[in-house]
Amino acid sequence: MLGTLINAITVLVGGTIGLLFGNRLPEKTRHTVMHGLGLATLVVGMQMALTTQNVLVVIFSVLLGGVVGEWWRLDDRLEALGDWFQQRLVHPDNQATSRVSEGFVTASLVFCVGPMTVLGALQDGLTGNFELLAIKGLLDGFAAMAFASVMGWGVLLSVFTILIYQGGISLGAMLFAQSLAGSLTADTPALVELTATGGVLILGIGLGLLDIKRIRVANFLPALVFAPLLVFLVQHLIP
Repeated sequence: MLGTLINAITVLVGGTIGLLFGNRLPEKTRHTVMHGLGLATLVVGMQMALTTQNVLVVIFSVLLGGVVGEWWRLDDRLEALGDWFQQRLVHPDNQATSRVSEGFVTASLVFCVGPMTVLGALQDGLTGNFELLAIKGLLDGFAAMAFASVMGWGVLLSVFTILIYQGGISLGAMLFAQSLAGSLTADTPALVELTATGGVLILGIGLGLLDIKRIRVANFLPALVFAPLLVFLVQHLIP
């Protein structure tokens, strides 16, 4: 859990710095920063997506995940949570222009969808080695700085997502340490396809940051569960 705590702290520190200095940036500069983030996010997503060793697994994971996510209305629920924070923590006169909900949802997805999140959290829970999460935390801190300078303090709320999701993986790994130890590495097929599927979701976030297309990315989150399940089916159930 120490790695997750470090990650949460770096996001808080980076986000706070972004809040303190972001308002001093001209509007055009903030738009440029946002577009730069969008372009960088597309590159990261593409790199992750291209790691797939079986693109059919990624395709079916995304399609199945999207259907289940729409059924569960995950995007609506996540946005509703962000709106709940916004209504209670933002003055009524400023709610129309507030981006608390957008900052919370975007940062939560970016910080928690990726191979470093899963592998780092597992490593921390299994062995107590938090080096990978410390590196991730440093990267997330700089990203939080940029996000907060444009989208405001809603980015800081993503800390709760990090603690619950990433911390939950570490705690689960601690409970099943003996059965999981040595079975998961960066090139494990299930993790490879999980990474590639996460890359597709990251691409969706990048398109939104660039104002090209607003994709309900949160509705595709179940794809991250379907990816390793489909790998298991391919490996063990299909001759």
